[in-house]
Amino acid sequence: MFKFAYLIGGGAPLLKSIVVADTVVLTKGMMVNIETGELTIGVTADTALGGVTNEACDNTDDGESCEIIMNPDAVYSVVDANARLIGATLDIDTGGLLVTTTSNADLIVVETSTATEPTLVTFAGSHYLQL
Repeated sequence: MFKFAYLIGGGAPLLKSIVVADTVVLTKGMMVNIETGELTIGVTADTALGGVTNEACDNTDDGESCEIIMNPDAVYSVVDANARLIGATLDIDTGGLLVTTTSNADLIVVETSTATEPTLVTFAGSHYLQL
């Protein structure tokens, strides 16, 4: 699961409540994408990532919204069990809660870490607000 660490530019995270797509269930700490104005689970190669959920949301019956951290310069901590080098790219793993070996370069490592330390990542041009 992704946990907010800090903003590259400093300050507090921007929280926004966005409608969740019909039948989608989101857990706290999940990377999400914005498709046709609604949140879906983030997957590799998404180009409109919205951020990370700040709460769990069950939209099985439709009509629910979910609060996300939506800053394009947000840095997130994720348990990865791999050593990572600053500047390396990673993908979002299936389920939107972890990272995996890169093929689409969704995220970029912000700080070098060992296999026992959390990996710190930010968006690599995949956030919907990045130009």
